[in-house]
Amino acid sequence: MKDMENSLATEPVGKLLFKLALPAITAQIINALYNIVDRMYIGRMPENGSLALAALGIAFPIIMIISAFAALIGMGGAPIAAIKMGEGNKDEAEKILSNSFISLCIISAVLMMVFFFTKKDLLTWFGATANTLTFADEYFSIYLLGTLFVQISLGLNSFISAQGFAKISMITVLVGAITNIILDPILIYGFNMGVRGAAIATIFSQLISALWVLKFLFSKKSIIKIKKKFFKLEKKIILPVLALGISPFIMQSTESLVQLTLNSGMKKYGGANADQLVGALSIIVSSMQFLLMPIIGIAQGAQPIISYNYGAGNMQRVRKAFRLLLLSSMIYSTVMWALAMLTPQIFVGIFSNDPNLLELGKYGMRIFMAGSLLMGAQFACQNTFVALGQAKISMFLALLRKIILLIPLAIILPVFWGTKGILIAEPIADITAAVTTTIVFIVFSRKNLVENKK
Repeated sequence: MKDMENSLATEPVGKLLFKLALPAITAQIINALYNIVDRMYIGRMPENGSLALAALGIAFPIIMIISAFAALIGMGGAPIAAIKMGEGNKDEAEKILSNSFISLCIISAVLMMVFFFTKKDLLTWFGATANTLTFADEYFSIYLLGTLFVQISLGLNSFISAQGFAKISMITVLVGAITNIILDPILIYGFNMGVRGAAIATIFSQLISALWVLKFLFSKKSIIKIKKKFFKLEKKIILPVLALGISPFIMQSTESLVQLTLNSGMKKYGGANADQLVGALSIIVSSMQFLLMPIIGIAQGAQPIISYNYGAGNMQRVRKAFRLLLLSSMIYSTVMWALAMLTPQIFVGIFSNDPNLLELGKYGMRIFMAGSLLMGAQFACQNTFVALGQAKISMFLALLRKIILLIPLAIILPVFWGTKGILIAEPIADITAAVTTTIVFIVFSRKNLVENKK
């Protein structure tokens, strides 16, 4: 345990970032398989594969809201806990962890009840038609039963990463993903359960991951542990967690609002092809999310280094970690952009063999991801603000890209260009947000990331 703390404080930053980022990137890619594997199998179901795929695209934004609450607590609490560790205040770090655990349990119960009683209205609101509602309802109803497992596995895994245990964090995702990959074809095809089988496979996988997380955080191997004596919720502990967690919460939850806007636009302007357009959009969004996973993993690898050393007042290591994070992220986003522009068929073909969906997906991806070249800078700067505990700035930047820019553009542009306008809205928002975030970070770092200043 002490060796890990020493590594965060003294190990060469480049070597440490690589050591922490590689498992985090692997975990992010594996995590994407939860959604991709479901869609691969469901998209190839005989007779109703395309409709079932569209149904998952409709249910997924609501599922993202559930995941966002895990980010609210986990990604809000973990950086603060790491800063407290850097300050040498282990008790405060354990209070944050234990309060976060109880908060996730309470949130799980509330979410499950609220969504269960409103699910059909929500699915219809998010774009379900008479053809897709049954499939979407079947999947989502079963998924809701595993809400607690999702909150625990996603929310508390951040506290494992924040301690520098990147490999343990990766295994959390790995055991769930392997379980999901094995169960999907057995339940979907072997037992002929269709989308219900995919949902059962997913929640059982999350259960396995949740048990792994809890086993570690209650064990002696963890630097900070979940302790019963800290289970009582304290305002002074949980309010800063919520304040910092608002940024990643907005980033994830607004995915659902964005998807709602995009799906609704496709329904409104797509005419007779609306269901296929929604299905193609689902493929494009899934592909983009998959391609973004390594950047998120790099940021997760840098987060404990930045947070711990910021708490310890070592600004030289903070600055060096950020520079390496920015460089790595920009190189990757350039490669990602090139792949999306030159070979979109590779990613689209993973999800469906329907010729119409393939053509729509290839055409749409080139437009939708045209601005992804600059997303490396956006993610590096925004995630560093979170790692530094800068709640207000990170919240504004999280709102900027999706709420302030993307959603209004996705509503206005199709009035002039139809469904193409919906696709064009994404790169405009991406480029504008990336430039703005980079400028804000430059101004902030010149004032705050200097020696002897926190």
